[in-house]
Amino acid sequence: MCVLKTNDLKRIFQELDKNGDGLLSAAELGWLLESIGGVHFSLQEVESSLGKSCLNFDEFLLFYDSITKQGGDGISEAVPADGQDQGCKEEDCDLVEAFKVYDSNGDGFISAEELQSMLSRLGLWDEMTGKDCRGMISKYDTNLDGVLDFEEFKKMMLHTSS
Repeated sequence: MCVLKTNDLKRIFQELDKNGDGLLSAAELGWLLESIGGVHFSLQEVESSLGKSCLNFDEFLLFYDSITKQGGDGISEAVPADGQDQGCKEEDCDLVEAFKVYDSNGDGFISAEELQSMLSRLGLWDEMTGKDCRGMISKYDTNLDGVLDFEEFKKMMLHTSS
């Protein structure tokens, strides 16, 4: 399962492609990995893992799929929020990894501030649109505690009603 939709990935690609040449350099990809995963890679490490110095959009999609399937952000294999590996389905494991990225302070919940911070880092937050992260969270916050736990996050990502 792809955690982000293709149109979201296209927007991220365009934000990262500062010179507009339709290619992401190893440096730009290294910055992305550091931003979302907190792991620093040297330019040589990124180029070595890619086998080239830049990626076009289609290659970027393959790169994204490979890091989300392999936990390529330097985080260990996905485990549910309760810390027990219960042989989760691939879809759930991908969501656990995505949840960890959004839950930047590691407390097991996603706050409005964490959501806005991650959307900003991904280039998906635009203050001009007036999107309200608290409103986004409240739509899926079934226990009304003001934050999203993993199950609420999963419902949000899968767009299911509570």
